[in-house]
Amino acid sequence: MKFVSAARLRRAQERVIAARPYARHITEVLKSLAGRVPEDAHPLLAHREKVEKIELVVITADRGMCGAYNTNIIRSALEFLGDHSDKTVELNILGKRARDFFRRRPYPVRSEAVNELQNLTFADAAAITKTLIDDFCNGETDEIWLLYNEFKSVVQQRIVRERLLPIEHIENPDSDKTLEYIYDEPPEKIFAGLLPRSVEAQVFRALLEAAASEHGARMSAMEAATNNAAEMIDGLTLYANKIRQAGITRELIEVVSGAGQ
Repeated sequence: MKFVSAARLRRAQERVIAARPYARHITEVLKSLAGRVPEDAHPLLAHREKVEKIELVVITADRGMCGAYNTNIIRSALEFLGDHSDKTVELNILGKRARDFFRRRPYPVRSEAVNELQNLTFADAAAITKTLIDDFCNGETDEIWLLYNEFKSVVQQRIVRERLLPIEHIENPDSDKTLEYIYDEPPEKIFAGLLPRSVEAQVFRALLEAAASEHGARMSAMEAATNNAAEMIDGLTLYANKIRQAGITRELIEVVSGAGQ
């Protein structure tokens, strides 16, 4: 399992690294457009005056044997539910481990899906994002949050809890530090098209981060399990040899004692 996770981790890590520049550049373009449109130019920018309904997207693995990867995410989700106990929080679960955990507990689950991190494509992330955007634009939820593991290294993953919708107000950038783009379409039209795309990129990146973190955590857990098993085998072998040697010694003593009599 360690070797399998190591092979999959390489591909997942490459996809994460490839997705990060896209998310960064699309944010730069949005910042360039921010000064040309009003703050209420798109429904995804609309902040509710009173937040009553929250949707929490929890991303976990579909399998175990990956250390504390799933446990940390579920613990963070429970902390979020406790911190927002005065509001209605519905769960959007991606992953079998979180689904099995919350299915046995009295928490409202809005939707659930498994095997999303297996053979993940941008189309899968776009389909998930469309549902989230529809929920927010239709007024079924006031805020949408993401909860996932961000990939740092094979031995380090960081739990991220960030608000997906509404999008934070994008400040007008410093013209001296940001490229000035020339647009063929009106800024409002481009802005309306880029905002949903930006949300899709953010969800896709979160899923890629979670997939890479899962493989890294499983690789580390399986390596630790292998080392622990080897140490246990060595210890038990040494103990068995001591017991065997003690038995042989006792039998020799009995033989010598019997011959002396």
